[in-house]
Amino acid sequence: MKPIIGVIPLFDEEKDSIWMVPGYMEGIRAAGGLPIILPLKAEEQETEQICDMCDGFLFTGGHDVDPALYGAEKSDKCGLPNHDRDVLEKRVFNYAIAKNKPVFGICRGIQLINALCGGTLYQDLPSEYVGTKKVEHHMTPPYDVPCHEVTILEDTPLWELLHKSTIAVNSYHHQAVKDLAPALKPMAISEDGLVEAVYMPGKKFIQALQWHPEFIYLKDQDACRVFESFVNACKK
Repeated sequence: MKPIIGVIPLFDEEKDSIWMVPGYMEGIRAAGGLPIILPLKAEEQETEQICDMCDGFLFTGGHDVDPALYGAEKSDKCGLPNHDRDVLEKRVFNYAIAKNKPVFGICRGIQLINALCGGTLYQDLPSEYVGTKKVEHHMTPPYDVPCHEVTILEDTPLWELLHKSTIAVNSYHHQAVKDLAPALKPMAISEDGLVEAVYMPGKKFIQALQWHPEFIYLKDQDACRVFESFVNACKK
């Protein structure tokens, strides 16, 4: 039996419609998992019932995280939050922590997990963060090519998986981890000093990346191995 992975849906306000980037689903499928898109709106008991069906959860990219989640006022550079997503992800994350089920976060995923665990975010990197080097964090299409490098920290799950000190990654975000949550540890750092990957010690699999393996898994073996590591954790 393939592990069932609950995938957080994306939402388009203009079309009032749930949608999905195919790479999230196909990356999981290629790694041996069976992805299902979770409902954006549900009662708490309904969400728990659906979570009981899942062996792990993928927290996707998308909307800016509501600054209220980390105790900040919304700046004019912060995008429009999506309350339904925030509610759904908080419920799913709390469920996963309580049941020790794997969670893999991508882009918004790393930001949301950091916020839920007590960390803070840069609401807009171009206006709030001055790095030591000029690094492109908000690339233009195509998204399946690398645009900067990250340093992988030794003695972390990502190091143990890839056995590389640096990798080239794609990047499409304007928010990022500012203060890292106490429960999380860094796994990778960008050339200009931003936390680009995190994990939660003591849990089966709580990991998140700032870059986008869903766009590059077809041509990048490291991206494939990340998906495989997550799906394999969901099998146990």
